[in-house]
Amino acid sequence: MNIEQYIQRIPKAELHIHIEGSFEPELMFQIAKRNQIDIKYKSVEEVKAAYKFGNLQDFLDIYYAGAGVLQKEQDFYDLTWAYIERAKAENVVHTELFFDPQTHTNRGLAFETVINGIDRALCDAKEKLGISSKLIMCFLRHLSEEAAFETLAQSLPFKNKIIAVGLDSSELGFPPEKFERVFAKARQEGFLTVAHAGEEGPAQYIWQALDLLKVSRIDHGNNCLTDKKLVKRLVEEQIPLTVCPLSNLSLRVVKDLKLHPIKQMLAKNLMVTINSDDPAYFGGYLLQNYLQLAKALNLTTDEISLLAQNSIKASFLSSHEKAQWLSNSEF
Repeated sequence: MNIEQYIQRIPKAELHIHIEGSFEPELMFQIAKRNQIDIKYKSVEEVKAAYKFGNLQDFLDIYYAGAGVLQKEQDFYDLTWAYIERAKAENVVHTELFFDPQTHTNRGLAFETVINGIDRALCDAKEKLGISSKLIMCFLRHLSEEAAFETLAQSLPFKNKIIAVGLDSSELGFPPEKFERVFAKARQEGFLTVAHAGEEGPAQYIWQALDLLKVSRIDHGNNCLTDKKLVKRLVEEQIPLTVCPLSNLSLRVVKDLKLHPIKQMLAKNLMVTINSDDPAYFGGYLLQNYLQLAKALNLTTDEISLLAQNSIKASFLSSHEKAQWLSNSEF
């Protein structure tokens, strides 16, 4: 069995996937037509040509524009189900999805329209395809603390559908400390916490996410390597890092996948995982992230196995569920 076959075969969890970032151009046009919405691109090819980013902000501009065609509960169902079908084909057995309610409520949609569509698809994923899932609600860090508190309040009637809160969008200039009080309130309400930190932002943002937001894991976290003391803490506490290789390449976090630090992270015993982030925009879903990274860094089957097992260990599955997957003979 070659490395590609091995990667396809082993069970994998995905812990860093923005459901709005899985919005393929074909589905975008289909839903826009259904909702009678004009979009500025004339063809699928024109949309794909726009998916060339110089930095995080370039990406976010088109990301928010694309999300604008999502109007009804069925749209969010279709978006989520399209991702689930891809996940099934890639032997993703468990997924923990981010969603950005503010992207939609700021357009006048009801919170329940968004979450009910996503949740219905995730329930079908479990029932029809055997894929388990958790949902993570993110606050947009470029918006105000007040806006985040409003979103948290809107989410409370749906607490049974949300496992954690997170923090995403433009990182530089919007440190985690800005949302310390919101995250404290979220924890009081029973939510777990995660946060994007150390992608474009400095290692200090990771410290803030750990100490002020009390996060269970760090999304991205590449820049932890600039701080030896931080690396030591992350290793000692086995704080997971949800790293996204093709995203890092697309957004110029790394210039070449051959320069990606994940092998270095593994060597330091960091609890690192592979994820796709915004796969429709960054050129690949979870399988492609594994395959292209394995090729670029000449990863061994042992390293691939460790990354896949880390994804299970770092998930919000129960201890019993984790043990069941980790005993799988495919690893």
